[in-house]
Amino acid sequence: MSDVTIPGGKIRAFVERIENLDTELLELNEQKKEVFAEAKGEGFDVKILKEIVKLRKQDQEERDEREGLLDLYMRAMEQAGPEKVAKAA
Repeated sequence: MSDVTIPGGKIRAFVERIENLDTELLELNEQKKEVFAEAKGEGFDVKILKEIVKLRKQDQEERDEREGLLDLYMRAMEQAGPEKVAKAA
């Protein structure tokens, strides 16, 4: 066996910090659910609110690229027409 000493105190400190953060994350996620439930109770569409949150996390360039691709794909589908789509399926 080697003479390597493992700093158990430091390991415990890291593990406890991680566990505390996990607890905080659970609490924050519960609060987030409560906010969405409150918004739903006020008549707001939760899916749309989640989409807005997702979009706000993206930078403008990323958002523009995504919207451009979505528009391109939608136009391509419309040009294909229902007959061509049915044949592909």
